[in-house]
Amino acid sequence: MIFRIAQISDTHLSPREPAFEANFVALAAHLRRSKPDLVINTGDLTVDGADHEADLVHARALHDAIGLPWKAIPGNHDVGENRELEDRQPFDEARRNRWLATIGPDFWSLDVPGWRLLAINSQLLGSGLAADAEQTAFIDDAVGGAAGRSILLMIHKPLCDVGLEDYPRNGRFVTLDPRRTLLRALGARGATTIACGHVHQFRDHVVAGVRHVWAPSSAFILPAWFQPTFGERAAGYVEHALNGDGTATATLIAPETMRLLDIADHPEVYGQLARKRV
Repeated sequence: MIFRIAQISDTHLSPREPAFEANFVALAAHLRRSKPDLVINTGDLTVDGADHEADLVHARALHDAIGLPWKAIPGNHDVGENRELEDRQPFDEARRNRWLATIGPDFWSLDVPGWRLLAINSQLLGSGLAADAEQTAFIDDAVGGAAGRSILLMIHKPLCDVGLEDYPRNGRFVTLDPRRTLLRALGARGATTIACGHVHQFRDHVVAGVRHVWAPSSAFILPAWFQPTFGERAAGYVEHALNGDGTATATLIAPETMRLLDIADHPEVYGQLARKRV
């Protein structure tokens, strides 16, 4: 038996800034034809759900309209940035509660034949909120009770680029101390595959024996002068085909009906990138 997951990510939806909604509508139509068993959005559902509840409500309605079972985890644009990065929108209880009330749980697990799906809130890691310790304990229990299943960890931000001890502080990856906390909770067994979004590029590579799969954004790409090239800039999603024996494939799907939009052409959404070059 094969369980098919459509991992979509970084959809950046908003009733105020509709530049990327046509791509989501095209993606939804494609998914209705493809009929995966489950759709999972790995974060940044919204343009700015961190400050605009209406963005979360709008994103929820569009995901419901796909007409397929779906789940999600939050990204920094949905609930704010990791607190240690001192962003203008720090992740906090109020922002988290808006997500919980509108979208649903921000960490969860689901068992399918041969696999345990473990989805977590990367913004919660290292936040110091009460739910931070709850999530860490949840991860530990989920891994310990997997009973021979392979584990697919879903998270918004990639853990790292090429090494688990990399120490970036630019918001692109999970920072070092929260990453170490996550790895301790995963234990010696760890995850079989880690699937994320956030970088708006497709990448499929192995770090320390674990497969890391990055989903592209359905909304837009980031220009090469703004962000390094890690993989493929595409408009689409990743299909994970999970086999009952614990093996899996991950395939980039780029529907022809989706346009490859560049955020630099839409300064009305997040402003001029030149001010934020990294």
